[in-house]
Amino acid sequence: MKMKLVSFVILCTLLLVPTIASAEVTNGGYGLTPGRLGATVDAVVGLISAILAGLSLARSAGRFGTGSGRRGAIVAAVVGLIVIAYAMLHLTIFTGDFGTGSGRAGAIIAIVMGLTSMVLAGLTLARSRRAS
Repeated sequence: MKMKLVSFVILCTLLLVPTIASAEVTNGGYGLTPGRLGATVDAVVGLISAILAGLSLARSAGRFGTGSGRRGAIVAAVVGLIVIAYAMLHLTIFTGDFGTGSGRAGAIIAIVMGLTSMVLAGLTLARSRRAS
């Protein structure tokens, strides 16, 4: 399970790096636009939520620690829902296309990270209900 979690984190990182790098190249290398900055922060919070959900799933499987991982799964699900709501709001406010500095790619990645954390949290909660 740890190898799957490490692979997941590496995949998420590889998805975030091009977003940040394209922001630097497109903007002449002089910083992030407000749209890109907001989307990048949202994507990073979504990634943290997905990692937390993965850790709670590993804990519920008995891979490490004690407990069912239920509390971590609830926190990850709530944060994932907030990330999705904020990313959807971001997509409606910043209407520019890809590459214009509006942060659409980062917001879409944030939605994927939020959905991933909610799915992993749901699996953890289902597993903890079966165990008790």
